[in-house]
Amino acid sequence: MDLFEDRRDVTRNCLPKDGEVFYYGKIFDLDESKEYYDELLHNIAWRNDEALIYGKRIITKRKVAWYGDEPFEYTYSKITKRALPWTESLLKLKKTIEEISAETYNSCLLNLYHSGEEGMAWHSDGEKDLKKNGAIGSVSFGAERKFAFKHKDTKEVVSMILEQGSLLVMKGTTQSHWLHRLPPTKTVRSPRINLTFRTIVKDQMEINP
Repeated sequence: MDLFEDRRDVTRNCLPKDGEVFYYGKIFDLDESKEYYDELLHNIAWRNDEALIYGKRIITKRKVAWYGDEPFEYTYSKITKRALPWTESLLKLKKTIEEISAETYNSCLLNLYHSGEEGMAWHSDGEKDLKKNGAIGSVSFGAERKFAFKHKDTKEVVSMILEQGSLLVMKGTTQSHWLHRLPPTKTVRSPRINLTFRTIVKDQMEINP
C-alpha cells in the first residue's frame, strides 16, 4: 500500500478552478491491465446503451453495464437502468480504487467502446440519483484515449490522455462547473473499457417523483 500513498501525495488538481480532478496515472501494470480487460470483456453483462432524444429512442454502438451494492435505479438520458450484483472482479477493483482514492463507492457504470469512432459528447454527471459533489473514480483498460474537460462558463478546455490501467478521480464541484467528453477519433482502432465508480444516494432516490 505504500505505492498507493506515494501516488496520492504527488497528485495535483488538473483543473485550474471550480472543481477537483486528480489523475493517478497507471495504477495497474500491463499484465494486470490485460487480465482485467479480458475478464471484463467476457464476463460483464454488456448491453447497447439507449438514450431518449426529442422523444426518439436511440441505440448506441457503445455498450454499457451497471452494477452496485443494491439494485439501484439510475436514470440518465431519460433511460433508467437497474444495477446488477457485483462480480468478484468488480469488487476487487472497487476495493483497490477506494484505497487509492480514499473515497467509498456503492455502484459502477461501465462503458465498452469498440474503437475510437465511439465516444461520448460533452456532458456532466449531475443526475439527481448521484451523491452531490461526490467522487467518481474512472478506471481505463484497453486503448489509450484523449479525455477533455470544458468549463461551463469560460469555455476553457483541459485535455489529457487516459492510459491503460490508469485512474482519474473527479470530485468536489467539478460536475457543477465543468463538462467532460471522450472525443471520437479515427486513429484508435482497438477497444477501451472504462469503469466509473460512483455513489448513489438512496434517500434521494426515494423522494424522486
